[in-house]
Amino acid sequence: QVQLVESGGGLVQGGGSLRLSCAASGRPFSTYAMGWFRQAPGKEREFVAAINWRGATYYADSVKGRFTISRDNAKNTVYLQMNRLKPEDTAVYYCAARATIVVTATSTDYDYWGQGTQVTVSS
Repeated sequence: QVQLVESGGGLVQGGGSLRLSCAASGRPFSTYAMGWFRQAPGKEREFVAAINWRGATYYADSVKGRFTISRDNAKNTVYLQMNRLKPEDTAVYYCAARATIVVTATSTDYDYWGQGTQVTVSS
């Protein structure tokens, strides 16, 4: 079993930055594929970014060039640095873990989820 706890959400003005953190516990973290997803009110959960065990990264087109996913295996933590935030980035952001080295952009492929952290971007 893996427990994931997100932190770092909040209210920010458009153009600003936030860094989300996701602390993992319970199982060896280093070989897990990790992802960030988000869900805005009235919308389906969507893929944001993912990182595999070697550090290869993948992004949704909507965040490419603005967001950066990274991981620190020594700290069992994955990060999402979000720059140049836009009002349409407003959502609850979820960290997810997949018990395999292969990343995907499909939420149902992930085995473990955090409780989510709210990000609100004002215009």
